[in-house]
Amino acid sequence: MNTTPELLSEALATFDALFERAGIAGEPDPTAMVVATAGLDARPSARMVLLKAHDARGFVFYTHLDGRKGRELQDNRQAALLFHWPRVDEGVQVRIEGPVERVSDEEADGYFASRSRGSQIGAWASKQSETMETRQRFAERIAEVEHQFEDREVPRPPRWSGIRVRPMYFEFWYAAGHRLHERVLYESDVAGEWSKRMLYP
Repeated sequence: MNTTPELLSEALATFDALFERAGIAGEPDPTAMVVATAGLDARPSARMVLLKAHDARGFVFYTHLDGRKGRELQDNRQAALLFHWPRVDEGVQVRIEGPVERVSDEEADGYFASRSRGSQIGAWASKQSETMETRQRFAERIAEVEHQFEDREVPRPPRWSGIRVRPMYFEFWYAAGHRLHERVLYESDVAGEWSKRMLYP
């Protein structure tokens, strides 16, 4: 039985349609999105990542769990996403907010196996967000990892995984002349009941 609420299904279908249109419109990378997080000190931070999967369960990207992003998502299990597709009509933004969870080991293993070998090696060699002594030292770490996994498959690092943002909030922002933009909000309350309304620009 389909238990996805009707309004959530509508929001997901709207996202899918816009995502497809972004590709057709020639956006350089429709999967590029801002991920905003905050730690226990409530100080926000944001960065660009790539969307790797999305469905009714949520929106998935991958990261080192010990980098700043990963640490903040473990300390404060909430995130906000932002897509901007300026080539769709006059410009479209999609905002998504919600709690986060790690993907299953099976999902993470499957995605990691699909990456290029160079990216797999880099995931082991990089101490994400830590101070780099020199670029040469990073090159040495890459060479060490290449030697470690020479002539065999590179496994997923134990502290590298996927993060799924489970949407509780969708806003679709459509650019219009004179800054009279159209904004449509889908929002879930704590009981899982969805509502839909328009917002002033």
